[in-house]
Amino acid sequence: MPAREKPSSGLVGAGILIVDKEAGITSHDVVARCRKLLNTRKVGHAGTLDPMATGVLVLGVERATKLLGLLALTTKAYSATIRLGASTDTDDAEGRTLSSADASGVTDAEIAAVVATLTGDIEQIPASVSAIKVDGQRAHALVRAGESVELAARPVTVSSFEILGRRSAEGGFVDLDVNVECSSGTYIRSLARDLGRALGVGGHLTALRRTRVGPFTLDHARTLDELSESPGVSLDIDQAAQTAFPHRQITDDEAEAISQGRWLEPIGMKGTYAAVDPSGHTIALLQEKGRRASSVMVVRPATLRQ
Repeated sequence: MPAREKPSSGLVGAGILIVDKEAGITSHDVVARCRKLLNTRKVGHAGTLDPMATGVLVLGVERATKLLGLLALTTKAYSATIRLGASTDTDDAEGRTLSSADASGVTDAEIAAVVATLTGDIEQIPASVSAIKVDGQRAHALVRAGESVELAARPVTVSSFEILGRRSAEGGFVDLDVNVECSSGTYIRSLARDLGRALGVGGHLTALRRTRVGPFTLDHARTLDELSESPGVSLDIDQAAQTAFPHRQITDDEAEAISQGRWLEPIGMKGTYAAVDPSGHTIALLQEKGRRASSVMVVRPATLRQ
């Protein structure tokens, strides 16, 4: 049953929608399509995916758009294909080839040694066609307007960089299938670029699929075609809050208090957590400071409680 028909959520249609984005469309295209499918303007995304990329795109719908800025989406996972033997001006297959070399002689041991240097806490220069702002404008817009853009290196964490397989391709290219787990802000095409550069043959990304963002995975996701057949969120606002945050059980009296903007007694929980009433509804997201557990978002105000 679509979420907008579920009386149990208490907030009609509100929740998190996980879309399995297809290649060739922008994240904004996905948002526009979902607005039509769900018949609401209140749809927002928690971070974008490049047009060439597929996989997990996290959207908030109705009141759950307010959750997006609070979600701890600090870790991400990807599957990708890196081509050794050519560098491009965008660090991916959509760019112009800058240099090429025969990569067939690169050994597995050499690849593994460089991958080790690109794993852990590293300094990474983002791709020049990233969405990072330079003097108030997106870097990718400046590059496509013909300007030269140099971005500063920034710290990122690559917790896992695993080579799954190696395939030879025509022209002396070598394609590597990889899995990467990393912090938010890590550019997988920059890893491809840096791997190829360190090996002396150049490298770029030819395929990218995001498999996880924070706690949300492909298991939660639906394609736009699937969504058109059965419009509705992946997780209603209660499920979303309790999937994304630790939670604390509260009494009906406490629920009434917090829904009216008052505070609760702290219980020693760190960070942001969900306050869940006896019926399973998330009433608010709380943070503790001193002698108060105060709301950072009232999910279900008194006027919306059933």
